[in-house]
Amino acid sequence: MRKFKKGNPPDVTYQLARKKPIPIKCIQIDEPFTVETMEGLMKGKKGDWLVIGIHGEMYPIDNDIFVKTYDLIAEK
Repeated sequence: MRKFKKGNPPDVTYQLARKKPIPIKCIQIDEPFTVETMEGLMKGKKGDWLVIGIHGEMYPIDNDIFVKTYDLIAEK
């Protein structure tokens, strides 16, 4: 079994890939909250986002991370 260590990627030729844009449901919460995730109970801060994935899984996302990685889209 090969082992890959953090900060030391293998010296190989890589392909490029782009993550598919999959619409998700989300809402910005205006108070601290907790949510049961697949990994266990997680906490969100005031202003963080509650995101519901394509299989109904829920998780909090820090507002700064949300703004950098998500674009809000208009519903059709």
